[in-house]
Amino acid sequence: MAENISKDTEEKIGQLQLLEQSMQNLSVQKQNFQAQLLEIDSAIKELNETDKAYKIIGNIMVASNKEDLEADLKSKKEMFEIRIKTIEKQEKNIKDKAAAMQEEVMKQLQAKK
Repeated sequence: MAENISKDTEEKIGQLQLLEQSMQNLSVQKQNFQAQLLEIDSAIKELNETDKAYKIIGNIMVASNKEDLEADLKSKKEMFEIRIKTIEKQEKNIKDKAAAMQEEVMKQLQAKK
């Protein structure tokens, strides 16, 4: 059967495999960003419930201004939310591209029968 597949179809199958790998990589990145986002949300919640605030710099913990820490955390949260949205757009584009390519490959394979 492998002999009956055209070069074009083989290339598209290879491209589909690459798209699948890209989707997996994006999924891992998205999970990492979501985990960091949860940590930031937790830190903001804890920060709002305490009077004293500390920041870890390297291997030491130093007292810090609560408002500055909150602003820094909110800025990081916003950055991760933007990154997650960007990844979701990339995932959608790759899914659409893969679906179209898969449809082409299936048509080509069915035409060979």
